[in-house]
Amino acid sequence: MTDPRRHPANGRVAALRLRGEVEAQGFTEGVPARVVVPVADLLRAPGGPRDRQFLLGEEVTVYEERDGWSFVEASRDGYTGYLPAAELSGVQAPTHRVTARATHLYRMADFKTRELAALSHGAMLTVTGQEGRFAVTPLGYVPSMHLSPLEEVADDPVRVAGLFLGTPYLWGGNTSYGIDCSGLVQMACLACGIDCPGDSDMQEAELGHALPEDAPLERGDLLFWETHVAWVVDRDTLLHANAFSMAVSYEPLEAAVHRIEAQGDGPVTSRRRLGDPR
Repeated sequence: MTDPRRHPANGRVAALRLRGEVEAQGFTEGVPARVVVPVADLLRAPGGPRDRQFLLGEEVTVYEERDGWSFVEASRDGYTGYLPAAELSGVQAPTHRVTARATHLYRMADFKTRELAALSHGAMLTVTGQEGRFAVTPLGYVPSMHLSPLEEVADDPVRVAGLFLGTPYLWGGNTSYGIDCSGLVQMACLACGIDCPGDSDMQEAELGHALPEDAPLERGDLLFWETHVAWVVDRDTLLHANAFSMAVSYEPLEAAVHRIEAQGDGPVTSRRRLGDPR
């Protein structure tokens, strides 16, 4: 069965690659665009529920613009949905990524001036120069120590996930202002140059390889439940965005496994390790 979350077709229009597979009034290759607001909610339908979030600078393909809404497909993971058309533009490709938990965009190269916007970890900007301790971008000034070139990637997704410690739980969230379990996995993986889908069921099916039940857990492994995922920090500790604490938190592994099953969400469904099988 086709997964509508990653199926760029809405009846009126569909991606050209789907010609012959779906019925639509028209087919198109789409137009590339980038998010031009700090955070954009990807909605299941115009004005509908949020499925995921995009950050400043992220690329999408726009297949249709109608009544102020753009029907898009995300370049990062193929997720499909709707964004307000005003939150997209054909802007210059970014050069740098926010690697701090969060930062601010300023109108001047002076941290005492009033900020223009707050930017989350993972937001992307085009750096055109340097002024003192600030990177110069077309949108304003950002502290240079909060940015890294796009080609530089982190090597420890658990450390990246730890940047979000204390972040409030938010269904469909992908930012340091609100994040859910699969968002925490996706943002940490993307920061490490690891392709990663947006939802936990996709992640369970596509990330890494399954571990035998008797294999010792290692840092960076993932535990999956029917509707949840958590990072393994060490053999005794998990890090996850969870509705129990309504935040990103550490939790003793054994206690979390028992708690989640006791609350009716079932046992661990799989244990997976990123990278090639050893």
